[in-house]
Amino acid sequence: MAAEANPGRLARAFDSDIGWSFRRTPAAWISALVLALIVAASFAAPLIAPQNPYDLRQVFIDKAELPPLWSAGGEAPFVLGTDPQGRDVLSTILYGTRVSLVIGLASVLLSMAIGVTIGLIAGYRGGWIDNLLMRLADTVLSIPTLLMAILVSAIFREMLPPAFREPFAAAVIVLSISLTNWVQYARTVRALTMVERKKEYVLAARIIKVSPLRIMRRHILPNTMTPVLVAATLNLGLAILSEATLSFLGVGMPITQPSLGTLIRIGNQYLFSGSWWLVVFPAAQLGLIVLSVNLLGDWLRDALNPKLH
Repeated sequence: MAAEANPGRLARAFDSDIGWSFRRTPAAWISALVLALIVAASFAAPLIAPQNPYDLRQVFIDKAELPPLWSAGGEAPFVLGTDPQGRDVLSTILYGTRVSLVIGLASVLLSMAIGVTIGLIAGYRGGWIDNLLMRLADTVLSIPTLLMAILVSAIFREMLPPAFREPFAAAVIVLSISLTNWVQYARTVRALTMVERKKEYVLAARIIKVSPLRIMRRHILPNTMTPVLVAATLNLGLAILSEATLSFLGVGMPITQPSLGTLIRIGNQYLFSGSWWLVVFPAAQLGLIVLSVNLLGDWLRDALNPKLH
């Protein structure tokens, strides 16, 4: 029975309004295909990458700064050339993409969890709790996002012992991005919660003494998730870009755990020496990821908007 149920659910999803809209929107399925290929290649990097850039036994200094394979002086198997340490650029991009994707996704999930929780409490409880939480949100918004992320990252780094700074660098970046991006989710959920709490099903739950936590979790939360999921999709690209910006400024991922931002920062130092491939290819990969995510987010926003149907 379970084997029959799964195809049924897939078939219903394929024939739904969302599935029809997805099939009829070339930008949506092309960007989804590109993003799926990028994700698959990055997580299969240990299997398909020509070199493990973290393994010093596979790095050869005499192969440093080789141009791409199609240029004069290029050598196989270094399709996109090598960096000043002799690491294959294609391999570093694949491994760096995986780091950027994980940090971006974790940042979105954490900021969404924080924002949804604060928005539910503020919208349901109201009063001084609502005022306090919304003034906190206003305070976060009054500080430029990048400056706030740098400040939070610096504080957490100083709190950690020196030996733990590199191993926990990714966690610090996730926290710094999440603590600056939760406000949009909180305001969206708060506004929807203030509408939902006045409806009959919530009033009926209150009358039969259902706990406020259960009302928020089981009744109000599911009715607020559609705009939250759309915002999360759009913010995924921004989170990946924020991580790249922090790494480019030197307060993100270390050289031993390079992300796309770290690779762009390193490559930028050699741009005017003629090694253009060190910055062009990581930047192109970052731009392709952000563009694909944004196109998917735009499609999802339109597909879930009932006013457009």
